[in-house]
Amino acid sequence: MSTTPVKFAIVGAGVIGRWHGLVMSEIDGAALVAVIDTVPERASALAKARGGSAFTSLAEALEHVEFDAVAVCVPSGIHGEIAIEALDAGKHVVVEKPVDIDLAKVDQLADAHRRAGTVLTVISQHRFDPSTEVVFKAIADGRLGRLTSGIASCAWWRSQDYYDSGDWRGTWELDGGGALMNQSVHTIDLLLAAMGRPVEVFAYGDTLAHSGIEVEDTAVAVVKFESGALGVIHGTTAAYPGLSARLQVHGDKGSAVIDDDQLVYIHAHDGRSLSDLGGGAGTNQLEEFQHAVPRRGAGVTGSRDPGALSDAHHYQYANFLAAVAGIEKVRVGLAESRAALAVILAIYESTRTGQPVSLHS
Repeated sequence: MSTTPVKFAIVGAGVIGRWHGLVMSEIDGAALVAVIDTVPERASALAKARGGSAFTSLAEALEHVEFDAVAVCVPSGIHGEIAIEALDAGKHVVVEKPVDIDLAKVDQLADAHRRAGTVLTVISQHRFDPSTEVVFKAIADGRLGRLTSGIASCAWWRSQDYYDSGDWRGTWELDGGGALMNQSVHTIDLLLAAMGRPVEVFAYGDTLAHSGIEVEDTAVAVVKFESGALGVIHGTTAAYPGLSARLQVHGDKGSAVIDDDQLVYIHAHDGRSLSDLGGGAGTNQLEEFQHAVPRRGAGVTGSRDPGALSDAHHYQYANFLAAVAGIEKVRVGLAESRAALAVILAIYESTRTGQPVSLHS
């Protein structure tokens, strides 16, 4: 990789923008040179902490500073707008999740990306977790057999103060949704990456533990996949005090469970009979895979703290920088992010109509 660092501008200096700034300060090959926020004090504070100059608009920054890439960390409803502006300026782009809240805007973003010919990734950092990579390899190698069902559950807690902390939070216009769009999107993305293309969803959702918000704090859905496999999605910010984000994948030769980014169970077929494994169908082969999934110490997670984030952003940034250098391909692009958004929007439609919703490719 080139020794010349990729120069970044961050648009949005809130909680997630500050996290991107930290990642840029810790990863080789990145340098923060501009911070943009409509609140000048926030931009100045992040620039002082992590480097660069402060501005109140991307247009202003483009006039005064040279940079190569833009990290889009604004409210979800304007992700696409800012990303398109950056692409039209010829910049590489990192977009925080979700890619946007509107599929038409995502399609406009795809057009802008084709025009620009630069590198674009959408944050889905848990695809880079060691546990995720182990499970996905087991699936790809056929060690779970035919996948039959999967469960994505994000049982988190967000206080009323969290939703009251910004006028945009909990709105359809800028937040784009609630527990599914903002908290559960990562786990939903992992479910789709594991199980394949979804073709239909049916859902219920409601606001059960918070007031003054337009969006759901609890939702459940069933998913039918193209393969015939079935799935369950459960997302809530009303599970006090905040439990875990959990992915379960089941096949006719094995199963795997990831809980809060940790591989806690795996049985993957390796040609031996169950009796040879000495434990029957419930045998947990975790020790076989332990070398690839180093365990981190337990601590506060995103289940109860919106600012608690794992190291996986570092891994995704490393992939992005390698793609900019022409060494790797981007592992999470618009197609993957659009699929997760389409499922979430279909869940919202099913909740409104009380009917199953078909998903089109």
